[in-house]
Amino acid sequence: MSLQQQKPVIGVSVGDVNGIGTELIIKTFSDHRLLEFCTPLIFGSNRLINFYRKFSPEMTFNFQSTRDFSRITPKQINLYSCWEEEIAILPGQLTDVGGNYAVKSLTMAVEALRDKKIQGLVTAPIHKKNTQTPAFNFTGHTPYLKQLFNVNDVLMLMVSDDFRVGLVTEHVPVKDIARYITRETILSKLNILRDSLIRDFGIDKPKIAVLGLNPHAGDEGLIGKEEEEIIKPAIKDAKHQMLVFGPYSADAFFARNYHRRFDAVLAMYHDQGLIPFKSLASGEGVNYTAGLPMVRTSPDHGTAFDIAGKNKADNTSFIAAIYTCLDIIRNRQEYDENRRNPLKKMGSVVLANAEDEKIEEN
Repeated sequence: MSLQQQKPVIGVSVGDVNGIGTELIIKTFSDHRLLEFCTPLIFGSNRLINFYRKFSPEMTFNFQSTRDFSRITPKQINLYSCWEEEIAILPGQLTDVGGNYAVKSLTMAVEALRDKKIQGLVTAPIHKKNTQTPAFNFTGHTPYLKQLFNVNDVLMLMVSDDFRVGLVTEHVPVKDIARYITRETILSKLNILRDSLIRDFGIDKPKIAVLGLNPHAGDEGLIGKEEEEIIKPAIKDAKHQMLVFGPYSADAFFARNYHRRFDAVLAMYHDQGLIPFKSLASGEGVNYTAGLPMVRTSPDHGTAFDIAGKNKADNTSFIAAIYTCLDIIRNRQEYDENRRNPLKKMGSVVLANAEDEKIEEN
């Protein structure tokens, strides 16, 4: 039986070896019910897993190690051995080793994703400072994946059930944000967001809200010109292709729960979108890279060096990242199948309508 005929094989990169990534992996897959939905393939080393396993002795975590994708075993935790050498594992410390081996795990996992050896990827957190090298000159996973998959643009999309927030700019210094806000960039992000909501989340006619850049969305040009000169024209252009509204003042928008009226929100910059998202998602948020040909998710937090190696890490967001990855894979398969066979979708709609009528009659 081929890997494609089995449950999805989900690759997992370990992140910074001194952070909480490996602990999250152990805690997550110790719940063997997950193995009913996917076959996990962890990109790391035996020594790394065994080092962190001793900090969570109450967890039942057994795995098989391999360097052969054809020998991945369903209904079992699999480890793809990325290195054999012993390395200095120092929980909570920012070291070059931590960054180098985080990149080693990530690059091997992404190569497997690109070669379709795995059907999805969940990435544990890396630290941007110790992963920066001439060979890996990226500010995070998102720009790296964009370059490796050779796509024009991607969108950092935070997801928690029906609450979704995308970003026009990501890891950009605050003083530089305004010069990255262009009509073309906003339109590109909106197009990716609309397509992702349709294909990845199964929403036929998504409604999207766009936030302003300045306080009070510029107050008609009194507090900055970007809304009048850039954001509103971009929204006007986008209205020809999608249901998009705004720009909204960010503070009032979330304070009044307006995000519940939309399928997604496009924020102009990192903290504008992530502060309300993380506050409202209650630790269950997921970071999804929309716009890629393959599926990649991650938890919505960082390496948490302050609690690394202390068995204190909460794996709620990591579990959510696994399930979101699986949901998007399934949604894409259904969407693509319906496009190949539109009569099948029509039959499903007719059946659903008939069921609704039956319920109303009863």
